[in-house]
Amino acid sequence: MKSNLPPTRGCRAWGPAKFTLTLALLTTLALAGCRQDMHDAPRYEAFEASSSFPNGSASRTAPAGTVARGWLRDDEALYTGKVAGQLVDQFPFPIAAADLQRGQARFNIYCTPCHGKLGDGQGMVVQRGLRQAASYHQDRLREEKVGYFYDVVTNGFGAMQGYAEQIPVRDRWLIVAYVRTLQLSQHAAVADVPADKRAELDAAEKH
Repeated sequence: MKSNLPPTRGCRAWGPAKFTLTLALLTTLALAGCRQDMHDAPRYEAFEASSSFPNGSASRTAPAGTVARGWLRDDEALYTGKVAGQLVDQFPFPIAAADLQRGQARFNIYCTPCHGKLGDGQGMVVQRGLRQAASYHQDRLREEKVGYFYDVVTNGFGAMQGYAEQIPVRDRWLIVAYVRTLQLSQHAAVADVPADKRAELDAAEKH
């Protein structure tokens, strides 16, 4: 039985020009369906000129003396390691055994790559050929105040970057406390050991 329909010629009958035109038309229709209303929503930048408030700004001016939540820095020793510009020699809060354990953990994360686990400046990056880090066991640093170490951890020193963005204030002090522990471990005398613990030292030497 013969069909009255014209024979099918397939996609090749379109030709390159017609195919390209059709593709461009479909692409245009697809892009037209992508609305940018959410991306282009009207908004003001902070303190941009605006008639929203009497001061002519899009933002209200904070009352005098206002401090953002979490940004009160009324304890100078705690937040800077200094009092009246002078480095402090005492920790701004008591240090317990659990605090030293956390200080050790933070030290191992942030400090050992350069300073090494013993604080001798022989971290892995130094062993791989990078610049020698300072040893905490040199006389100059053993005699430094704790506020000095806190300031260096916070603001950096020489080739060392500051860690204020990575390490919270309290944890910076705990790192300093652990540095003091490392220094004592390498320079302690028998007189520094409590009398009731000295017998344990004698027993350890015999073994």
